[in-house]
Amino acid sequence: MTEMLASVADAQEAALVASGGADIVDFKDPRRGAIGAVEPDIVAAGVRAVGGRARISATLGDPPYEAEPLLARAHALKAAGVDMLKLALDGAALERLREPLTELARETKLVGMMFADEAPDFELIPQFAALGFAGAMLDTRDKKAGRLINHLDLARLAAFCARCRAAGLTSGLAGSLEPPDIPRLLLAAPDVLGLRGALCVARDRIAAIDAQAVALMRDLIPREIRARGDAPNIDWRLIGRGLAGGEEREEDLDRIFVRDFVIEAEIGAYDFERGRRQRVAFDVEALIRRAGAGPADMRAIFSYDVILDAIRIVAAQGHHEFVEGLAEGVAAMVLAHERARSVKIVARKLDVIDGAVGVEIVRRRATAGGASAAAPYRAGR
Repeated sequence: MTEMLASVADAQEAALVASGGADIVDFKDPRRGAIGAVEPDIVAAGVRAVGGRARISATLGDPPYEAEPLLARAHALKAAGVDMLKLALDGAALERLREPLTELARETKLVGMMFADEAPDFELIPQFAALGFAGAMLDTRDKKAGRLINHLDLARLAAFCARCRAAGLTSGLAGSLEPPDIPRLLLAAPDVLGLRGALCVARDRIAAIDAQAVALMRDLIPREIRARGDAPNIDWRLIGRGLAGGEEREEDLDRIFVRDFVIEAEIGAYDFERGRRQRVAFDVEALIRRAGAGPADMRAIFSYDVILDAIRIVAAQGHHEFVEGLAEGVAAMVLAHERARSVKIVARKLDVIDGAVGVEIVRRRATAGGASAAAPYRAGR
């Protein structure tokens, strides 16, 4: 499951987001930039205000860093009650600070930050792991230059999260996120989604936290129902073929569709098809359980972007032998959404004949007593 990280500037904001259900309360000063530092005494007051209702993280401020001041600030924040420390690093800084960072990583959880608007180097991920870091996170430096998704598409974000998992690191995504971004980013399977502007009055990251905005974003990030690691390891690609339980009424379901969406993918079983991209057209129809909220509420909307992004992510996952596998992967990602009940996918290869060849599949969400029995689909397994 994905956790909600809420960035706050003081104890009052910390108490508000903790009451609103944030999993991680993250201290940073938005007036000082993307990862501006908050003074340890303010953090200590915030830790008391949270009262154990959430884990605590804090930034170590903007780079460049020097070893002695970095360690001094880190120790002060740790003494204030911080569980995780975030800092922005590139390859040169990692090499220069290798010794103090290795020492610090033995004492507390470190999260390495990269900026999506500054050509992030994903090769830093294994270097973070080698130094003993706990996680890696993508954010944006220039908050006026667009959202995270403006700088890296969903396929790249999914690849980042997959590389973090492979390295044994938690993955985080942040960067001027808005409510419609959340269902899309969940497809990338991040461990953490970081929020600041979306929680503030008028989505101004310098303004005060708005309780209603916190409630909206909390509702858009599904809460973990059971203890982490207890969810059964069930692959939708293998079992998503029938409903176990009663049928839902047609009037309780909406049909969300995408038609004639063409994307290039590496696909084909022949040797001559390897290393070349072919056009594949998709028609997708998903039956979605209608939410209780009205259609003007973001919580009621199942965005067609979820379907489009699922296609993009699966198509980007290397070479696919068969169009059937491509369709199954997309179905699995769509059905991972808790409100999705069934999906029909027509996938057509356009570059084989003067016309099209392909496959049509229908997959349904398996349920037990009306509740999902599946673990979230992980892109790039």
